[in-house]
Amino acid sequence: MAIKLLAEDDRPREKFLQKGKGSLSDSELLAIIMGSGNREEDALELARKILASVNNSWHQLSLLSAKDLMKFKGIGESKAVSIISALEIGRRRAVQEIPEKTIIGNSHDAYVVLRNQLSDLRTEEFWAILLNSNNKVIHVSQLTQGGISQSIVDVRTLYKTALDHFSTGIIIAHNHPSGSLKPSREDINITQKIKEAGNTLSIQLLDHIIVTQDSYFSFSDSGLL
Repeated sequence: MAIKLLAEDDRPREKFLQKGKGSLSDSELLAIIMGSGNREEDALELARKILASVNNSWHQLSLLSAKDLMKFKGIGESKAVSIISALEIGRRRAVQEIPEKTIIGNSHDAYVVLRNQLSDLRTEEFWAILLNSNNKVIHVSQLTQGGISQSIVDVRTLYKTALDHFSTGIIIAHNHPSGSLKPSREDINITQKIKEAGNTLSIQLLDHIIVTQDSYFSFSDSGLL
């Protein structure tokens, strides 16, 4: 059933135009993205079912692949791509809203800078925050994708980037898609290698953050640096 065939009170597009975007529920927003439902369910009903399957969490929805979404009747490849693209736009917008020259005073400040990049990923990525002598963020950089084990070969890349931006301190971070906050032996070994390389270049490794969907672990806070 197309959006235009819904009852007047249930037309998300009309509600958007009459009352504004803030008046829309999560299911209404998702219904607009999908445009239509299936033969048994209208767009709103289908949107509610999809959101209910992920506990009404946009974060959990963002973890679903196109194949996952296409398991719902009425969601084909085109709709699945539209949903995933809309969520990716939201993620990128959040990334762009990181205030320039943010001062990092503690591990939570670092987590806030990186959580939008790392919290919802299904594979591991390795990032770095570069800081000046006043602990102000001067650059945020992604270094690897696909696994923390690959980051060893990128120690030179990390410090080349730091030198290019005249950074005096760095904070590294990677995510654990499993949700575990416990650092692995490999995580600890890599942290030590990066710290030792930084000491040689007089660039201090200030912290290593492990990010999950709703929390983080700090090497510095835990006495592992």
